[in-house]
Amino acid sequence: MPKDPFRIRDHVAEFDDIVAEIVRRSAETRAKTPMTADISYGPDRTETVDLFFPKNRRDGLPVHLFIHGGYWRMFSKGDYSYVADTITDAGAIAVIVDYALMPSVRMARIVDQIRRARLWIADHIADYGGDPRQLTVSGHSAGAHLATMLFDDEERPSGIKGALLLGGIYDLKPLQTSFLAAEIAITDEEVDRFSPINHRFDRSVAPMVLVGADETEPFHQQANVFADHLTGQGLAVSRGTLAAANHMSSVRDLGLAGTEASTALIRLLDG
Repeated sequence: MPKDPFRIRDHVAEFDDIVAEIVRRSAETRAKTPMTADISYGPDRTETVDLFFPKNRRDGLPVHLFIHGGYWRMFSKGDYSYVADTITDAGAIAVIVDYALMPSVRMARIVDQIRRARLWIADHIADYGGDPRQLTVSGHSAGAHLATMLFDDEERPSGIKGALLLGGIYDLKPLQTSFLAAEIAITDEEVDRFSPINHRFDRSVAPMVLVGADETEPFHQQANVFADHLTGQGLAVSRGTLAAANHMSSVRDLGLAGTEASTALIRLLDG
């Protein structure tokens, strides 16, 4: 039986080692980096953000929101604190967001949570020294999917300067026949409503659509089709492939100085 191209563990031999590494590095980041943890953006216990600050803290800092992946069903913000290393070293405030997980909630709830976290930034980040007018976002895998939901209204400005979308899922339909059918059972309504490939987007946002060179073919296909979809709507899209990177090493590298992934993130922050 052929391997499911969406089941990452089957295609990344070092899956567990990378997860252990990012969890360890995240604990180190929380220990060394100025931060404010577990700020509520909503009433549910899953609705919190962690803020990480650059050493030379001042008012009016750029702000970057990172959304973790895990096929909407695993991981938490605490597993991805390490991404803040790149963000804070570049002089920005890192906002690492948590959200509820499927199947205990449905996709609509998660999308609503991410949008409310973004509203929290607009209303409150100035209290922590951030400038909400200098907001960029990034996400990996399911997090890239969720990041698109923050600028998917062509009628209203999103207030987002740029987005880095790494190894994302932009058409949910193929997941209905993947291993995820038994785990989160994405419905036809969710496919229609929440596939970014069906949406129109804020043309003022300049997205980076990135994928690891060693990803399975569906991730390359999804990146290509979605980049074309955005370009066709007039967005200035940067489509890139990260050399010698797979689905897990690419997100690990977001927090490692000198890697292609972290360099792309810095470029987004500097833009």
